[in-house]
Amino acid sequence: MSCFDLPGGFIDIETHDDGSETLRPTALCRGPWDPDSCHAGPPTAALARAAERALPDLQLVRLTTEIMKPIPMAGFTVTAEVSKPGRTVATCVIELRDLNGMLIATSHSAHLASRPPAPDIPTSSISTVPLAESTAGPFVFEVVRHDSLGFINGVETRYPEHEDNNVGPTSIWLRTVPIFTNAPSSGFQRICPLADCGNAISRNGEPREFGFLNTDLSIHLHREPLGDWFRSDAISLWNANGIGMSDALLFDEHGAVGRAVQSLIISPA
Repeated sequence: MSCFDLPGGFIDIETHDDGSETLRPTALCRGPWDPDSCHAGPPTAALARAAERALPDLQLVRLTTEIMKPIPMAGFTVTAEVSKPGRTVATCVIELRDLNGMLIATSHSAHLASRPPAPDIPTSSISTVPLAESTAGPFVFEVVRHDSLGFINGVETRYPEHEDNNVGPTSIWLRTVPIFTNAPSSGFQRICPLADCGNAISRNGEPREFGFLNTDLSIHLHREPLGDWFRSDAISLWNANGIGMSDALLFDEHGAVGRAVQSLIISPA
Protein backbone atom coordinates (compact mmCIF):
# COMPACT_ATOMS: atom_id res chain seq x y z
CA MET A 1 0.00 0.00 0.00
CA SER A 2 1.29 3.45 -0.91
CA CYS A 3 1.63 5.95 1.91
CA PHE A 4 -0.62 8.16 -0.22
CA ASP A 5 -3.42 5.62 0.28
CA LEU A 6 -3.41 6.59 3.97
CA PRO A 7 -5.83 9.33 5.06
CA GLY A 8 -4.69 12.73 6.27
CA GLY A 9 -1.13 13.73 6.95
CA PHE A 10 1.32 14.26 9.80
CA ILE A 11 -0.24 17.22 11.64
CA ASP A 12 -3.75 18.63 12.03
CA ILE A 13 -4.00 22.39 12.63
CA GLU A 14 -6.70 23.64 15.00
CA THR A 15 -7.37 27.36 14.55
CA HIS A 16 -8.96 29.21 17.48
CA ASP A 17 -11.19 32.30 17.50
CA ASP A 18 -8.26 34.56 18.43
CA GLY A 19 -6.25 33.32 15.45
CA SER A 20 -3.88 31.18 17.51
CA GLU A 21 -3.28 27.56 16.55
CA THR A 22 -2.85 24.23 18.27
CA LEU A 23 -1.01 21.60 16.26
CA ARG A 24 -2.17 18.02 16.78
CA PRO A 25 0.15 15.28 15.50
CA THR A 26 -1.52 12.29 13.88
CA ALA A 27 -0.34 8.73 14.45
CA LEU A 28 1.91 9.05 11.37
CA CYS A 29 3.95 11.73 13.15
CA ARG A 30 5.12 9.29 15.83
CA GLY A 31 8.89 8.82 16.01
CA PRO A 32 10.83 5.54 16.21
CA TRP A 33 12.18 5.86 19.74
CA ASP A 34 9.16 6.58 21.96
CA PRO A 35 5.43 6.12 21.19
CA ASP A 36 4.60 9.38 23.00
CA SER A 37 7.04 11.52 20.99
CA CYS A 38 7.03 12.86 17.44
CA HIS A 39 9.52 12.32 14.69
CA ALA A 40 11.11 15.77 14.54
CA GLY A 41 10.72 16.17 10.76
CA PRO A 42 7.03 17.20 10.59
CA PRO A 43 7.27 19.55 13.62
CA THR A 44 10.31 21.14 11.95
CA ALA A 45 8.06 21.76 8.95
CA ALA A 46 5.62 23.50 11.33
CA LEU A 47 8.47 25.71 12.56
CA ALA A 48 9.38 26.51 8.94
CA ARG A 49 5.74 27.37 8.23
CA ALA A 50 5.70 29.88 11.09
CA ALA A 51 8.95 31.45 9.88
CA GLU A 52 7.64 31.79 6.32
CA ARG A 53 4.38 33.31 7.54
CA ALA A 54 6.27 35.84 9.67
CA LEU A 55 8.35 37.05 6.69
CA PRO A 56 6.24 36.25 3.62
CA ASP A 57 8.07 38.62 1.24
CA LEU A 58 11.47 36.97 1.68
CA GLN A 59 12.77 33.49 0.92
CA LEU A 60 13.54 31.19 3.85
CA VAL A 61 17.11 29.98 3.30
CA ARG A 62 18.13 28.60 6.68
CA LEU A 63 16.34 27.02 9.64
CA THR A 64 18.40 25.91 12.64
CA THR A 65 16.44 24.10 15.34
CA GLU A 66 17.57 23.19 18.85
CA ILE A 67 15.51 20.27 20.18
CA MET A 68 15.60 20.51 23.97
CA LYS A 69 12.97 17.89 24.84
CA PRO A 70 11.04 15.19 22.96
CA ILE A 71 8.22 16.74 20.93
CA PRO A 72 4.94 15.45 22.42
CA MET A 73 2.37 13.53 20.43
CA ALA A 74 -0.24 15.21 22.66
CA GLY A 75 0.13 18.45 20.69
CA PHE A 76 2.02 21.71 20.69
CA THR A 77 1.95 25.38 19.70
CA VAL A 78 4.34 27.31 17.46
CA THR A 79 4.95 31.07 17.56
CA ALA A 80 7.33 33.24 15.56
CA GLU A 81 8.82 36.68 16.16
CA VAL A 82 10.90 38.69 13.69
CA SER A 83 14.24 39.36 15.39
CA LYS A 84 15.84 41.39 12.59
CA PRO A 85 13.56 43.00 10.02
CA GLY A 86 14.93 43.99 6.65
CA ARG A 87 14.15 44.21 2.94
CA THR A 88 17.16 42.14 1.86
CA VAL A 89 18.13 40.13 4.95
CA ALA A 90 15.91 39.28 7.91
CA THR A 91 15.86 36.79 10.77
CA CYS A 92 13.23 35.22 12.96
CA VAL A 93 13.01 33.27 16.24
CA ILE A 94 10.42 30.49 16.38
CA GLU A 95 9.37 28.58 19.49
CA LEU A 96 7.60 25.25 19.86
CA ARG A 97 5.92 24.70 23.24
CA ASP A 98 3.90 21.85 24.66
CA LEU A 99 0.28 22.38 25.69
CA ASN A 100 1.42 23.36 29.20
CA GLY A 101 3.61 26.13 27.81
CA MET A 102 6.96 24.38 28.31
CA LEU A 103 9.58 25.27 25.71
CA ILE A 104 10.43 22.18 23.66
CA ALA A 105 12.34 23.50 20.63
CA THR A 106 13.66 26.82 19.37
CA SER A 107 14.47 27.69 15.76
CA HIS A 108 16.41 30.58 14.26
CA SER A 109 15.68 31.34 10.64
CA ALA A 110 17.41 33.41 7.97
CA HIS A 111 15.54 34.96 5.05
CA LEU A 112 16.86 36.63 1.89
CA ALA A 113 15.24 38.69 -0.84
CA SER A 114 15.11 36.87 -4.14
CA ARG A 115 15.29 38.79 -7.41
CA PRO A 116 14.25 37.98 -10.99
CA PRO A 117 16.54 35.36 -12.56
CA ALA A 118 19.60 36.78 -14.29
CA PRO A 119 21.13 35.09 -17.35
CA ASP A 120 24.51 33.40 -17.33
CA ILE A 121 24.97 33.07 -13.56
CA PRO A 122 27.75 30.46 -13.14
CA THR A 123 27.33 27.68 -10.61
CA SER A 124 28.69 24.24 -9.79
CA SER A 125 27.06 21.08 -11.10
CA ILE A 126 26.30 18.11 -8.85
CA SER A 127 25.33 14.87 -10.57
CA THR A 128 22.43 12.81 -9.28
CA VAL A 129 20.65 9.60 -10.25
CA PRO A 130 17.17 10.41 -11.62
CA LEU A 131 14.16 9.26 -9.63
CA ALA A 132 13.00 7.21 -12.64
CA GLU A 133 16.18 5.10 -12.41
CA SER A 134 15.61 4.30 -8.73
CA THR A 135 13.83 1.27 -7.29
CA ALA A 136 11.18 1.12 -4.57
CA GLY A 137 12.36 -0.32 -1.27
CA PRO A 138 11.68 -0.30 2.47
CA PHE A 139 12.43 2.65 4.72
CA VAL A 140 16.01 2.76 5.96
CA PHE A 141 15.09 0.74 9.03
CA GLU A 142 11.89 -1.17 9.70
CA VAL A 143 12.43 -2.03 13.37
CA VAL A 144 11.45 0.68 15.86
CA ARG A 145 11.26 0.64 19.65
CA HIS A 146 7.47 0.35 19.85
CA ASP A 147 4.62 -1.38 18.02
CA SER A 148 2.53 1.71 17.14
CA LEU A 149 1.82 3.28 13.76
CA GLY A 150 4.38 5.97 13.06
CA PHE A 151 6.48 8.03 10.68
CA ILE A 152 7.80 5.07 8.72
CA ASN A 153 4.20 4.24 7.74
CA GLY A 154 3.77 7.67 6.15
CA VAL A 155 6.70 7.62 3.73
CA GLU A 156 7.69 5.96 0.44
CA THR A 157 11.30 5.35 -0.48
CA ARG A 158 13.29 4.54 -3.61
CA TYR A 159 16.95 3.64 -3.90
CA PRO A 160 19.38 4.41 -6.74
CA GLU A 161 21.20 1.43 -8.26
CA HIS A 162 23.68 -0.19 -5.87
CA GLU A 163 22.04 1.52 -2.87
CA ASP A 164 19.89 -0.15 -0.20
CA ASN A 165 18.78 0.27 3.40
CA ASN A 166 21.94 -1.19 4.93
CA VAL A 167 24.09 0.81 7.34
CA GLY A 168 26.64 3.40 6.22
CA PRO A 169 26.56 6.34 3.79
CA THR A 170 23.41 6.06 1.71
CA SER A 171 21.46 7.82 -1.05
CA ILE A 172 17.68 7.62 -0.96
CA TRP A 173 14.63 9.21 -2.55
CA LEU A 174 11.68 9.84 -0.22
CA ARG A 175 8.20 11.32 -0.34
CA THR A 176 5.69 11.60 2.47
CA VAL A 177 2.02 12.01 3.15
CA PRO A 178 1.04 15.72 3.32
CA ILE A 179 2.67 17.62 6.17
CA PHE A 180 -0.66 19.08 7.29
CA THR A 181 -4.05 17.43 7.03
CA ASN A 182 -5.82 20.75 6.43
CA ALA A 183 -3.28 23.27 5.09
CA PRO A 184 -0.92 23.54 2.10
CA SER A 185 2.85 23.31 2.54
CA SER A 186 5.80 25.01 0.86
CA GLY A 187 8.76 23.21 -0.67
CA PHE A 188 10.90 24.08 2.34
CA GLN A 189 8.29 22.55 4.63
CA ARG A 190 7.92 19.41 2.50
CA ILE A 191 11.63 18.63 2.55
CA CYS A 192 11.91 18.93 6.35
CA PRO A 193 10.97 15.28 7.08
CA LEU A 194 13.74 14.02 4.78
CA ALA A 195 16.18 16.58 6.18
CA ASP A 196 15.60 15.16 9.66
CA CYS A 197 16.25 11.59 8.45
CA GLY A 198 19.97 11.99 7.77
CA ASN A 199 20.94 10.21 10.98
CA ALA A 200 18.71 7.25 10.08
CA ILE A 201 19.59 7.11 6.39
CA SER A 202 23.34 6.99 7.09
CA ARG A 203 23.29 5.25 10.47
CA ASN A 204 26.36 3.15 11.30
CA GLY A 205 24.37 0.64 13.39
CA GLU A 206 20.79 -0.50 13.79
CA PRO A 207 18.39 1.03 16.37
CA ARG A 208 18.20 -2.28 18.23
CA GLU A 209 21.95 -1.86 18.86
CA PHE A 210 22.45 1.91 19.18
CA GLY A 211 20.60 5.12 19.81
CA PHE A 212 21.50 7.96 17.45
CA LEU A 213 19.17 10.76 18.48
CA ASN A 214 19.71 14.20 17.00
CA THR A 215 19.68 17.21 19.31
CA ASP A 216 19.43 19.76 16.52
CA LEU A 217 18.83 20.16 12.81
CA SER A 218 20.20 22.86 10.52
CA ILE A 219 18.71 23.11 7.02
CA HIS A 220 20.29 25.42 4.40
CA LEU A 221 18.48 25.72 1.05
CA HIS A 222 19.68 27.85 -1.85
CA ARG A 223 16.43 27.41 -3.77
CA GLU A 224 12.85 26.31 -3.17
CA PRO A 225 12.43 22.53 -3.52
CA LEU A 226 9.90 21.50 -6.17
CA GLY A 227 7.57 18.51 -6.18
CA ASP A 228 7.05 15.78 -3.58
CA TRP A 229 10.01 13.45 -4.16
CA PHE A 230 13.30 14.51 -2.57
CA ARG A 231 16.69 12.84 -2.33
CA SER A 232 19.26 12.73 0.45
CA ASP A 233 22.91 11.73 0.05
CA ALA A 234 23.82 11.27 3.72
CA ILE A 235 26.82 10.27 5.81
CA SER A 236 27.11 9.92 9.59
CA LEU A 237 30.28 10.16 11.66
CA TRP A 238 30.12 8.51 15.09
CA ASN A 239 32.80 8.87 17.76
CA ALA A 240 33.64 6.62 20.71
CA ASN A 241 32.89 9.51 23.09
CA GLY A 242 29.18 9.27 22.22
CA ILE A 243 29.04 12.33 19.96
CA GLY A 244 28.32 12.22 16.25
CA MET A 245 26.96 14.15 13.32
CA SER A 246 25.13 13.51 10.09
CA ASP A 247 25.61 15.53 6.92
CA ALA A 248 23.20 15.26 3.99
CA LEU A 249 23.12 16.86 0.56
CA LEU A 250 19.48 17.42 -0.48
CA PHE A 251 17.97 17.25 -3.98
CA ASP A 252 14.67 17.52 -5.78
CA GLU A 253 14.13 16.02 -9.24
CA HIS A 254 15.78 19.09 -10.83
CA GLY A 255 19.03 18.98 -8.87
CA ALA A 256 20.64 19.99 -5.59
CA VAL A 257 18.69 22.33 -3.31
CA GLY A 258 20.76 22.47 -0.12
CA ARG A 259 22.15 20.64 2.87
CA ALA A 260 21.03 19.36 6.29
CA VAL A 261 23.29 18.74 9.30
CA GLN A 262 22.47 17.14 12.67
CA SER A 263 24.38 16.77 15.94
CA LEU A 264 23.92 13.28 17.39
CA ILE A 265 24.01 11.52 20.75
CA ILE A 266 25.34 7.99 20.20
CA SER A 267 24.53 5.42 22.87
CA PRO A 268 24.26 1.63 23.16
CA ALA A 269 20.66 0.40 23.07
